[in-house]
Amino acid sequence: GFFCSVRPSEPFLTRYLLGPYKNLSETQVFNEIYPVWTYSYLALLFPVFLATDYLRYKPVVLLQGLSLIITWFMLLYAQRLWAFQLLEFFYGMGTATDIAYYSYIYSVVDINLYQQVTSYCRSATLVGYTVGSLSGQVLVSVAGWSLFSLNVVSLTSISIAFATAWFLPMPQKSLFFHHLSSQRLSCEMKVMDCKNGAAVQDHPDVQRAPGWEDETKVPLNGEGHSAEKQKQKVDIAKVLKDLWQDFLQCYSSRTMLCWSVWWALSTCGYFQVINYAQGLWEMVLPSHSADIYNGAVEAASTLLGAVAVVVVGHIKTSWAMWGEVALALFSLLIAAAVYVMDTVRNIWACYASYVIFRIIYMMLITIATFQIATNLIVERYALVFGVNTFIALALQTLLTVIVVDASGLGLDIFTQFMIYASYFAAISLVFLVSGICSIVGSYRRQEQLQSRSPESQ
Repeated sequence: GFFCSVRPSEPFLTRYLLGPYKNLSETQVFNEIYPVWTYSYLALLFPVFLATDYLRYKPVVLLQGLSLIITWFMLLYAQRLWAFQLLEFFYGMGTATDIAYYSYIYSVVDINLYQQVTSYCRSATLVGYTVGSLSGQVLVSVAGWSLFSLNVVSLTSISIAFATAWFLPMPQKSLFFHHLSSQRLSCEMKVMDCKNGAAVQDHPDVQRAPGWEDETKVPLNGEGHSAEKQKQKVDIAKVLKDLWQDFLQCYSSRTMLCWSVWWALSTCGYFQVINYAQGLWEMVLPSHSADIYNGAVEAASTLLGAVAVVVVGHIKTSWAMWGEVALALFSLLIAAAVYVMDTVRNIWACYASYVIFRIIYMMLITIATFQIATNLIVERYALVFGVNTFIALALQTLLTVIVVDASGLGLDIFTQFMIYASYFAAISLVFLVSGICSIVGSYRRQEQLQSRSPESQ
């Protein structure tokens, strides 16, 4: 996990593609290449979800490493537009298969070690990303390394992770296709929110741990399944039917549905902003005319976001009553941060707004994760988080087709960010109205109960 996260070239990819190394145009990068990642991620997410469970994790872990190796190898040597589009497809495969790495870890350890393992995985990812971002910044700004050399370092790191994965033991059990009984399974399900800063477990008293942002959620398996039972014939139709029934049960709660809607809507906007932020920075201050500090900004936003997650874990408030209003107010702050990034054509204002944007999002997604987990009627965390992420990607795909893709409007980067700021402002308005209605309704119910209590006496 650490080596796979150490990619010092990642904060400088837009500069690498637009600069003298590849000489691509802004339209090619923003409107024809980057959208392919969104489409491939969406198309592969559900098949990978099922394949990960059916193949028992390790093969998909290896596929992730291979996909990232192909991605960075093509970054080094690809020249044509179609090659970069194919590169984005493999990167989409690499991000979609994140689910396998995080679920594999839990399939080979005892349930009593889940909290420790969560901490280790989270720390490895966070430290790896921070080390990669800072080392890339130092190597570019101080040592004068070329971006081509940074890509070589990234490729080497991913190759080490891929080679290491071959020596991992093969799990003998999984969640849907290789299990004993649904009763035992439901007692032992766990989920890890790899990107968004929260580890959720099925017991309400277990401490939620902070961590690195990612939008894929993973199912974990039970222990003690016999080899004979694992070899039983797989009924795919029954698996899909069970998934559908669980889906209907999970989303029957209004509170859970509300938090899930915010999750999907905000994650869609979040993906768009982080995917195209480097492009905005490049337009505000071209890298050929001045030093840039993308790596340092990415590292700072990650670390400060983790601190915000820790703080949120100690806040005691009535999220059931005030949660929607809080989502509305903080979504408005996110909209303001994106608006500043777009309108104040100063690179330091862009950097500061980006850090604020990521801190607020990581904090809110942690609250949403906890609220969803505590309001589930049945213990199907992985299914709910997976559905939320899928909806977010579907919305992002629609937004990309209309706003970004050259076959749609193909808008310039500044117009795109104005739309993203308006998008978050609309989310804020929706949840403000919903929150006020919920609070008013709650007070009215309390007044009715108080007025009835004397009569009953």
